[in-house]
Amino acid sequence: MATRPTPCTPALKFQELPESELDRALDLAYLAFHEKPEAELRAHHKELLRGCTRVGAYDGDELVGMVSALPFTLSVPGGELPCPGVTFACVAPTHRRRGALSGLLAELFARCTAQDWPIAALWASESVIYGRFGFGEGTRGLTVEIDSTRPLALRIAPDDRPLRLLDPADAPARLAGLYDSTRADRPGRINRTRAWWAEEWLVEKDEEDESFSPPRVVALGEPAAGYVVYRTKRDDDAPGLVRVDDLEAESPAVAAALWQYVTSIDLTAKVRAWGRPVDDPLLLFAADRDQVRVTAGFPALWLRLLDVRTALLRRSYAAPVDVVLDVHDAHLPANSGPHRLSYSSEGGAAYEPTHAPADLSLAVRDLAACYLGGTSPVSLVQAGLATEATPGAAARLAAALRTDRAPHTVDGF
Repeated sequence: MATRPTPCTPALKFQELPESELDRALDLAYLAFHEKPEAELRAHHKELLRGCTRVGAYDGDELVGMVSALPFTLSVPGGELPCPGVTFACVAPTHRRRGALSGLLAELFARCTAQDWPIAALWASESVIYGRFGFGEGTRGLTVEIDSTRPLALRIAPDDRPLRLLDPADAPARLAGLYDSTRADRPGRINRTRAWWAEEWLVEKDEEDESFSPPRVVALGEPAAGYVVYRTKRDDDAPGLVRVDDLEAESPAVAAALWQYVTSIDLTAKVRAWGRPVDDPLLLFAADRDQVRVTAGFPALWLRLLDVRTALLRRSYAAPVDVVLDVHDAHLPANSGPHRLSYSSEGGAAYEPTHAPADLSLAVRDLAACYLGGTSPVSLVQAGLATEATPGAAARLAAALRTDRAPHTVDGF
């Protein structure tokens, strides 16, 4: 693809970042993120970048910015879509506020649309930045803490099938089927390859806190009806901590058994689970909510609709709808303007340009927030972020976009 100079900063060029410059790119990323990883982690990052779509910002021959996209697919209501995972987005401190990030994302968006990738996603290091580029809060997460100095009080009976401790090397093959079934059941989940399991979930040394144990993997049932991936930490001056990284279950009773297990581990006093879904059944079947507390809630995966029409046509709908949407997208003008979204069980979905007056007007970032079912269009109207010209239009759209389970993502990248 041709180099794209940005009009406001003619000195900067935006072009493919070749594989020969991966070490240079990592040096830039570590400068921007104030990191100094060990050789093993650096090698892992280099391998990740090798498999990415990569764009560099150049000031002459100097690499001053970069952005990459991992080749994911994402579960959406009724199916899945190609969804590049935007990562390693950074600009040299000497080149801030010169349009580098704008140019990088414009080039990346162009490459994604050329590949017919209708959506993209990222985890935002600074959430205030990416809304300007059309990303909306696609999923949210909760941090949950459990006092495990006493048995976990439950309102339901846990599944009594035996638990098995798995060798992490065997876990991907044993657990992938169950994880894949959760992707069909809940929007917002990325595909996990065998390598992703091994290098992101089951790596022996935790890159963020080396004081934690290697990963422990426990499954219930054969084949697995549920599993938990966790690490432990015990200090001389503090009670032991169990950190739950991932817990999936095909039924509430299986989930109850897994939570009961992690809260009963000897020499520990607290369980902390980061990135749980906002509708986690634990929050309902826990008998004592003073024992099980939500300590934080946060935006998780940010979603960008690169091709609004394709994205809307390739998801399912929970109710009939016929509404004219006026979407505003300053970065990808092809998405803008009034379009009629319609769906019926007989005729399927359609999204076509129209000259009819808009029933509902909103920014593309806010439509992205609604896309997986995590945000209601009614809430946008109530917050002053969408304009409803036709009474009831937001409610009709909300009913159509509704999902049975809240969107959820725990895979960071």
